[in-house]
Amino acid sequence: MDESTERLNRAFAALADPTRRELVARLAGADATVGELAEPYDMSLQAISKHVKVLEDAGLVTRSRDAQRRPVHLDAEVFDLMSKWIERYRREAEERYQRLDALLGRMNEEQQPNRKKGAS
Repeated sequence: MDESTERLNRAFAALADPTRRELVARLAGADATVGELAEPYDMSLQAISKHVKVLEDAGLVTRSRDAQRRPVHLDAEVFDLMSKWIERYRREAEERYQRLDALLGRMNEEQQPNRKKGAS
């Protein structure tokens, strides 16, 4: 398996958890510390820290040091990779639907003359 496939697997696995998806949504608005991320949840700081670690291991977030603060922020690179992967399969599905629509249209046109002949 190549590196980009591994990164995609880790990213999608990390986002399978609803708490981690909520954390990502919050970080989309602004960077936050683990303590700030933990505020709305009824779970320990350690539990939130573990969620952040999974996101970090997946390459979805990074942590930096700002004096005493260690803000967590989103890393757009993996989201770009995920978007390209999703878009590829969305395009392929759209092309299949267009081919199906065209086939159904041709079948419908072929049946129209038969209906007119049978009606007379």
